[in-house]
Amino acid sequence: MRIFNFSAGPSTLPLEVLEEVRDEIVDYRGSGMSIVEMSHRSPDYDEVHRSALTLVRELFGIPDEFDVLFIQGGATMQFGMVPMNLLTEGALGAYVDTGAWASKAIGDAAHHGDAYTAWSGEDDGYSRVPGPEEIEIRGGTRYLHLTSNETIGGIQFREWPETGVPLIADMSSDFMSRPIPWDRFDLVYGGVQKNLAPAGLALVIVRRSILDNAEQDLAAYFRYSAHVEKGSLYNTPPVFPIYVMEKVLRWMRNRGGVPAMETAAAEKSGLIYRTIDESDGFYLSPIDVASRSRMNVVFRIADPALEPRFLDGAAERGLSGLKGHRSVGGCRASIYNAMPLEGVEALSEFMETFQSQSVLA
Repeated sequence: MRIFNFSAGPSTLPLEVLEEVRDEIVDYRGSGMSIVEMSHRSPDYDEVHRSALTLVRELFGIPDEFDVLFIQGGATMQFGMVPMNLLTEGALGAYVDTGAWASKAIGDAAHHGDAYTAWSGEDDGYSRVPGPEEIEIRGGTRYLHLTSNETIGGIQFREWPETGVPLIADMSSDFMSRPIPWDRFDLVYGGVQKNLAPAGLALVIVRRSILDNAEQDLAAYFRYSAHVEKGSLYNTPPVFPIYVMEKVLRWMRNRGGVPAMETAAAEKSGLIYRTIDESDGFYLSPIDVASRSRMNVVFRIADPALEPRFLDGAAERGLSGLKGHRSVGGCRASIYNAMPLEGVEALSEFMETFQSQSVLA
């Protein structure tokens, strides 16, 4: 029996995509072998690769002046690749520290260029994102790096700050859950294991013109230009994640694309936030209302001693992956694009039942 998987990543994928993969995994469309066995230069894989690139561009509304890249290593490797390529001599990288993943990006950037923290939410317990007036930009800043959605902390930029410098965003956990204004970005990246595919791949979208002045004294694989020149086939790509992502992208297109995902994200997360807010303090959200994530809903039970029983009871009902990250505790419901509304409704109903039973007890 399929359960409802609220894990933060790797995370739930559309059932019909998994079924299609199951049916093709041994013999891909009559080829006599699996796609994960065949050459990445073969006509069959080339068709998948090109289709995935096209669908990313189509669904996300990416302008012609950007290149779409598939790079191994996930978002964590991009923490290094961004400053390695863009922080040339004399350039500064500004970073907004909104939590665990933003902090990691800042730490890695410091090894490869002149990076500084333009705003930190540490003093507020990482409970909100900043307003644009709070972000302090220094002269000579090449870019402002944001983590658009903090998976662990459950906070999200709902609006993009205007500070006069190009934006770069780690969008790992809200990729393709909403449209973005491309005129304000130079580079967007993210691991695909939340909204798009199995782990093993970073999707990078880079403005072509910025590579004219990028650092070239790097090992080839770490140069964005090397991936652009070879159409994301500089070396053997992570075939399986790309293969599955192409199917997920088609699944998204058939359901109305990014605008439909945005509407669904608001509806699904809104249901859980209403359950929290209407619980008379039984459930608590530690996040400022304006910064609440639509992908990762973090919450606490006012009596922490009840949380183990809550998690056990949820698991018995097929609601999996609700334990909060080990660094912060509590509970977390990750509600990515593939999570059906029925799963969120089941969670809301259980939360209400658990509250009423606990109060009576």
